Amino acid sequence: MITFKKYYNLKNIKRIVTPFFLILLLLIYSCQRTDIETEVLVIGGSTSGVAAALSSARQGVSTVLIEEGPWLGGMLTAAGVSGVDGNTKLPSGIWGEFRDSLIQRYGSEKALQSGWVSNHLFEPHVGNQIFQNMVKGELFLRTLLGKKITAIEKHEKGWKVKLNDQKYDYTLNAKIVVDATEMGDIAAKVGVPYEIGMDSRYTYGEDIAPKKENDVIQDLTYVMILEDFGSDKTIEKPVDYDPYNFYCSSESNNCIKESINRVLWPKDSLLSYGRLPNGKVMINWPINGNDYYVNAIEQSFEERKKSFEKAKQKSLQFLYYLQTELGFNTYGLSEGEFPTEDNLPLIPYHRESRRIRGLTTLTVNHIAQPYDQDLPLYRTGIAVGDYPVDHHHASHPRAEELPELHFYPVPSYNVPMGCLLPKKIKNFIVAEKSISVTNIVNGSTRLQPVVLQIGQAAGLMAAISIKENIQPAQLSVRKVQTQLLKEGGYLLPYLDVPKDDPNFKVYQRIGATGIIKGIGMNVGWENQTWFFPDKNLSQDDMEHALLVLRQIKYVGSPKSLKNSDMIEWFESLQVNFISKKVVSGRENEIINISKIVDKKIINFEVMKRGVFAKLLDVILDPFHLFPIDTNGKFIKH
Repeated sequence: MITFKKYYNLKNIKRIVTPFFLILLLLIYSCQRTDIETEVLVIGGSTSGVAAALSSARQGVSTVLIEEGPWLGGMLTAAGVSGVDGNTKLPSGIWGEFRDSLIQRYGSEKALQSGWVSNHLFEPHVGNQIFQNMVKGELFLRTLLGKKITAIEKHEKGWKVKLNDQKYDYTLNAKIVVDATEMGDIAAKVGVPYEIGMDSRYTYGEDIAPKKENDVIQDLTYVMILEDFGSDKTIEKPVDYDPYNFYCSSESNNCIKESINRVLWPKDSLLSYGRLPNGKVMINWPINGNDYYVNAIEQSFEERKKSFEKAKQKSLQFLYYLQTELGFNTYGLSEGEFPTEDNLPLIPYHRESRRIRGLTTLTVNHIAQPYDQDLPLYRTGIAVGDYPVDHHHASHPRAEELPELHFYPVPSYNVPMGCLLPKKIKNFIVAEKSISVTNIVNGSTRLQPVVLQIGQAAGLMAAISIKENIQPAQLSVRKVQTQLLKEGGYLLPYLDVPKDDPNFKVYQRIGATGIIKGIGMNVGWENQTWFFPDKNLSQDDMEHALLVLRQIKYVGSPKSLKNSDMIEWFESLQVNFISKKVVSGRENEIINISKIVDKKIINFEVMKRGVFAKLLDVILDPFHLFPIDTNGKFIKH
């Protein structure tokens, strides 16, 4: 039985203790809201940012992805550029995953070929949904949307980042940061050296660059997603509208053709160009359309806001032209495609940003002639691309004074790992469009599939650095490449060796050593590189192979390129390399080479390039035997 006195005491205790516990709970809750610890922080839910976060988390490393807006996917979704350019036949890594998800969503790959600008067209909101679903399934990934970075500073254990969502302030501690922002804003904040605009031809020896550097970047675009409403949807006449600005966007009697150097298409092409599934239309028209020039990279938030509003107005003016001059008055902005009041994308499409000064810089010369450069950067590839060098400068006030960089012919190529690593800042990796490439090269590396791969590599590099407790600059190139191959990534853009080829990894590894050269060329609008595994090994092939092998260890020459003589040569190499313990862990392993080569043709046939590559891979394993630095040069034991 509880007496009144006892009850009174308990009541007083409760009265005193309850507020204390409430305060304690509030403090605990507050800490949970404001203090976040992670190993890898990816800033920016852009195209590369999503891939980086996924890649890092899949390695079992705690990862946080922060995005200021409500969507994931950057230019592929939030900017409305839902027509994928390039890499149609190179479904590397996470780009391949995304493509497969699109096919599953729409029922077939043919369903994605609704327009002629791309083989992969989709609705922006569908892309966002796919990315959202991809991140939800990752145990080691936490995604924070609607969070704005307010400060970032370096400390001895990594990075301290402050952010808010208009209600709460947060503090986040991370060991490694990946900058996946649209314009490299975080890299600039932490002091990474960078470039903006066109390089001088004398800086990197690019003959097609201007003689003098400038600050000109590519046009940006406020993309529009339209649909046919079946009734008049003509908008109110925009301020400063002048139809003259758009007369040469298509075939027109009003266009003075001498004033342009581009092919003019029939007006219906403006709609069929970017036709999306479900009858929608993407308007991202580069020929006197809705491209807009402004260099907003180093503008303040408020300045950018004003600049982007002007870009919006340019697009609305073009829409009004389509409706009133070209007769497409039943087409209007798709309602509900984006979570915006004006039905325009959440962000503009930025084709260019800051470009960091990295451990390596990819130039157009490395792409055009990868095997003839002082630095064999092709050996260090972590992403591949096959889209032409494509620059948009038509809206610049002095466009006629700028070099013509529209579809400059180059082979397909790969992106070196060192392009993602700044020279001076530790525990920091750069992705998206801010990697260390020249202004000219950015015209191709900016495309969505390449950027997805760059993000995947960035996240993987961060995760391996965490696991090995090393700086990203100390990473083994081969270790990163090996993991990318496991994840279905390409190191080299071999068009004739798809991922389902049983020798895909073999040819990728040998190609990355440079012992066998791929053959690249420009074919029309396509950039291509081929391995040609079924071609006979040529004398030039062999001489080049010997030249590379002898950079590590002297080897003799085979008597001929016949299979029998080549096998004899490989047998001697095997004994020489293994007995000398050059091949670590293979001292007692002697491989029966005749099991790899068909006995029926041993004495007659010239060895094929593919068989040569396979024997190199199995007997010597030069991909691992010959480690390389970030410049692609061999590290001698």
